[in-house]
Amino acid sequence: MRAVDCRRVVSVAFACAVLLSATSAAAQFQSDGPAIGEPYNVEAALYFWGAKPVLIVSSESLGIPGDDVDLTSDLGIEQKRLMELAFVLRPAVKHKFRINYMPIKYEVDSVVTREFVFNGLRYRIGLPVSTTAEFTTWRFGYEYDFLYRSRGYLGFLMDLKYTNVNVRLDSAIGAAFTEQVAPIPGFGVVGRGYVHPNVSIGGEWSYFRVPGNLSDEFGGKYLDYNFYGQVNFTRNVGARVGRRSIDVDYFKDLDSGSLNFGGWYFAGVVRY
Repeated sequence: MRAVDCRRVVSVAFACAVLLSATSAAAQFQSDGPAIGEPYNVEAALYFWGAKPVLIVSSESLGIPGDDVDLTSDLGIEQKRLMELAFVLRPAVKHKFRINYMPIKYEVDSVVTREFVFNGLRYRIGLPVSTTAEFTTWRFGYEYDFLYRSRGYLGFLMDLKYTNVNVRLDSAIGAAFTEQVAPIPGFGVVGRGYVHPNVSIGGEWSYFRVPGNLSDEFGGKYLDYNFYGQVNFTRNVGARVGRRSIDVDYFKDLDSGSLNFGGWYFAGVVRY
């Protein structure tokens, strides 16, 4: 079984376990009173994410096929702390509109250790290269919590993930770049349950795939899961610790990419 398939199976199993435990917790503790922090209309969160990147891209030019270039092992991109802004507008108890913005940028100077072709240019061993890689992502979503109680909820979500992939290599043989925009819809489930009025566990899982046999020009998939524990210090302020993974695979014409970011994060949350 391929690694990406293993991650998909594990993420689905983990999603089911967390969401079931969340709803069970919600049902079990109904009698203990309402949760602290659930009544709100606007929520904002700032995430600090120690995501480990796996970044593989391929780009052709002038009919010259490109090789799969691993930006971490071939060009020296390393793990760094990422930041994400997330906003939730909640006009009614069961309805939420969500916006997420995550700017991702890596810059590194390195020496080529494996010969490869990228965007029509051949990079030979020993060539100094400056790499700039940007993977900025916007996410626009709607969530409907069809099962809602004072101590938890279970719902479904629909969203559009818009990832701008921009990779540029500068070297003595010239500048080469690939830029692709991958707007991919997603559908998933979301849930949260309170084990104490101030403490909850929750998660969400969303997925979408464009089968490659539908088009010779474009295809791909997007898998995003996020599981966490949250403490609400007051009605308006809380903190969240969790683990998240994002998988993006795409191809457009003769360009392609496989991107994965995964790791633990901390987030501060404010709501009104």
